[in-house]
Amino acid sequence: MTEYKNILFDVKNQIGTLTINRPKALNALNSETLNEIYDLVKAIEVGQFEIHFLIITGAGDKAFVAGADIKEMANLNPLEARDFSRLGSQVFKAIQNLSLPTLAAINGYALGGGLELSMACDLRFACENAVVGLPEVGLGVIPGFGGTQRLPRIIGLAKANEFLFTGGNLKADVALEAGLFNRLYPVEQLLPEAYAYAEKVIKKAPIAVKYAKLAASKGIDMSLDKGVDYESELFGLLFATEDQSEGMGAFVEKREAEFKNQ
Repeated sequence: MTEYKNILFDVKNQIGTLTINRPKALNALNSETLNEIYDLVKAIEVGQFEIHFLIITGAGDKAFVAGADIKEMANLNPLEARDFSRLGSQVFKAIQNLSLPTLAAINGYALGGGLELSMACDLRFACENAVVGLPEVGLGVIPGFGGTQRLPRIIGLAKANEFLFTGGNLKADVALEAGLFNRLYPVEQLLPEAYAYAEKVIKKAPIAVKYAKLAASKGIDMSLDKGVDYESELFGLLFATEDQSEGMGAFVEKREAEFKNQ
């Protein structure tokens, strides 16, 4: 496995944990860190690791990711800034398009690029003292890693605009109420609960979970009629898998299914 400077990766029980590991910089995302994340995500997607679920979190007890690295961005010219934005967007698209479920375990501040990273994940669990926001307008810019696009899709355009226009921070309970978070936990329970959820998911048929994610994530951008047709296509394809035979066979025989991801 590649040795990384700014991230950690651990695999346990088919669950991968990617930790942004720059605690002295509150895990801020610079180009080097983004490239390391991208390299790891590509390795996961091609099956280099035997995992069926990915958790993303931040090192330390203060921040998930406090944002993109402003020290790196401050003196960029317009073309360099565009390329930096495109790098972050490329990395987060790769996370969003992973064929396995992803969960952001938000253990503190998730601002700017940190919130954008979490929104590229399928699920967001947060600790009760988490603080999130897209403060970019206060810096004279806008979110550049997909924030203006994903936030409205998650919480609706009107609520997203309310937060985007002021650049203010949201406490965890407000983010939960807005639909940005799935669940809140005391900080000491956050990662154990994230793992417990992941363990429930990996007991199911991996191919079926993959197709469920695909149907929902792709179908949401289709008309309802096209989305339902797409779902039917994926539904049919699953009947060519061993896991479908095993799952339905186990149900009929009243035993636990043993899925093989085949």
